[in-house]
Amino acid sequence: MKSIISIFIWIGSILLTIILFFVVLILTILLFPFDKKKKITHAQCFWWSDAVIGLNPFWQVKTKGLENIDNKKTYVIIANHQSLADIVVLYQIKQQFKWVAKASLFKVPFIGWCLGLIKHIRLTRGDFTSIKQIYQEASDWLRKDMSVLFFPEGTRSVNEQMGQFQNGAFKLAIKEKKAILPICIKGTQEAIPKGSWIFSGRVAAVVTVLPAVETEGFNPGDFAKLRDEVYSKIQLALNER
Repeated sequence: MKSIISIFIWIGSILLTIILFFVVLILTILLFPFDKKKKITHAQCFWWSDAVIGLNPFWQVKTKGLENIDNKKTYVIIANHQSLADIVVLYQIKQQFKWVAKASLFKVPFIGWCLGLIKHIRLTRGDFTSIKQIYQEASDWLRKDMSVLFFPEGTRSVNEQMGQFQNGAFKLAIKEKKAILPICIKGTQEAIPKGSWIFSGRVAAVVTVLPAVETEGFNPGDFAKLRDEVYSKIQLALNER
């Protein structure tokens, strides 16, 4: 029975992603002169996220702390990273932002093509020129009042103990004088089967938006202090039972 359900989940998710791509493509063409920030196309991912989560009877996703988001502010969003499912569940905050995502993800059919059309930021790991370019691109978006989302661990963690945070996002937040919005993702590690295509157990995931950390009063050299403060807040939320 789990095999049959899993087949329907995969087929349904793929079909939803294909539909998303064509909706985004059509809107990109129709709204090209008007939707410079790709807000309308980005918002299509909200219903896609709802549909993918709703389709999977093994997933239960809760979102908490939305009251901590000020819709009039632009943020450097910092989230921990446990699974590819994080891409799906983070759209549950229903906010406008640009991902910083590895370049290989943009090559994945349909979902990666959507990332490209919506003008998210691609990062080539190990390429110093690419790293400089993505921070310049992120700065440009922040100055246009568009939030930018980073996974500062750089890769998915293997357990609920996060990996070290890289410094770049925190230097950027101080430089651009933007508050950091920490997000704790919990429970997505087993959301996508590893080494199998069968969904075999229930997954209870929680996306918690924590209170923003203001960067006023932080000097450029204080990035490590800011980084450690944000890390501690997310780790504390991860440890809560």
